[in-house]
Amino acid sequence: MADKQRQSDSLAYVAPQESGQVDAWTREAGQRGGQQLVEVTEVIPPAAVSEALHLSPGEPAIVRRRAISLDGAVIELADSYYPASLARGTALAEKRKIKGGAPTLLASLGYQARHVSEDLDFRAADSTELKALSLPEGASVLSLLRTTTTDDGSPFEVQHMVMKAPRRLHYEIEVD
Repeated sequence: MADKQRQSDSLAYVAPQESGQVDAWTREAGQRGGQQLVEVTEVIPPAAVSEALHLSPGEPAIVRRRAISLDGAVIELADSYYPASLARGTALAEKRKIKGGAPTLLASLGYQARHVSEDLDFRAADSTELKALSLPEGASVLSLLRTTTTDDGSPFEVQHMVMKAPRRLHYEIEVD
């Protein structure tokens, strides 16, 4: 999607949905978009994720790996990490779609997004990303690390997304 523009609201992706509503990506992309749940497993997360979740060294997390598509092409690799102590025994740890998306389930468990921090990085794609995103050798990607916390600052979800690098980024922030 490097040659197309897409407008997105990050807040929509961390907000729970009303009963019976689909997840935010399905609502935004409609018939043009999709997502495949590739893997759900317990892992020792990468250092940046472990640090963002305030996990002790060697402490596990549950990761939900998805391939996000638009118009039939994979445009993003999205890994969502949750402390294993929070996710075990919930649908977060099962390889199936979650009705209304993870934010809806998390809110029902008492984890409502109150603060979101996003770190963006443009970098060269690695070999796995080149293949998964159908990119040419030497292509760049946009890497986004999103940390979601509660009112008291406790992190409960870290998402690492790798996207085909856009030609333009556009942000709008609503100030109350």
